[in-house]
Amino acid sequence: MRIFRAFAFLTVLLSGLAGCAAESIWASDEEVARARYVHAGPPELVLITSLADEGGSGQHTALLINASERVLFDPAGNWIFPPSPERNDVRFGMNPSALANYMAFQAQPNYHAVLQRITVSPDVAERALQLALANGAVPPAMCTSATANLLRQVPGFSNVTTTMFPKTLMESFGALPGVETTIDYGPPPNKPGVPRLGPHAVTG
Repeated sequence: MRIFRAFAFLTVLLSGLAGCAAESIWASDEEVARARYVHAGPPELVLITSLADEGGSGQHTALLINASERVLFDPAGNWIFPPSPERNDVRFGMNPSALANYMAFQAQPNYHAVLQRITVSPDVAERALQLALANGAVPPAMCTSATANLLRQVPGFSNVTTTMFPKTLMESFGALPGVETTIDYGPPPNKPGVPRLGPHAVTG
């Protein structure tokens, strides 16, 4: 009887995990090549954290990587923007228009986004890019842990906190030397009287 119950429990557990499996999306070589965008700015990593305006709870984590090309690691994300093709949570073609669209998505009414930029060496940026490309699709609700695990494999970021909570990772990343923080409150019509970008804004 105990063996039967254990087997039944295992079956239910595995079924639940299967229901939470990540969705694999793989854009064609042609789509990726057409969208490829090389940004003129310095090599950098930008942690993007979406927070609720009320209470400040974390909603989502993503990582913008400017290396040999600029891409967005958007684990378990649901941003819809066809000009930016996807390969398993890596979004290509992150030019200023695509980035502006993504930030508008993350800073919708009742939410704002915190951008934390840090300049890195070309080798470090490229390491982050290759890790993102090799990561694979991320299951729902695992955006922060996937981002933290990726960062911890990048030279200079091994002390970043492993966590499932966006705000915790944001605070850990923000403690690194050289990080510049920008707060995006979304388009002014959504929040009258609130500036779109907070102090020390760095855009593009």
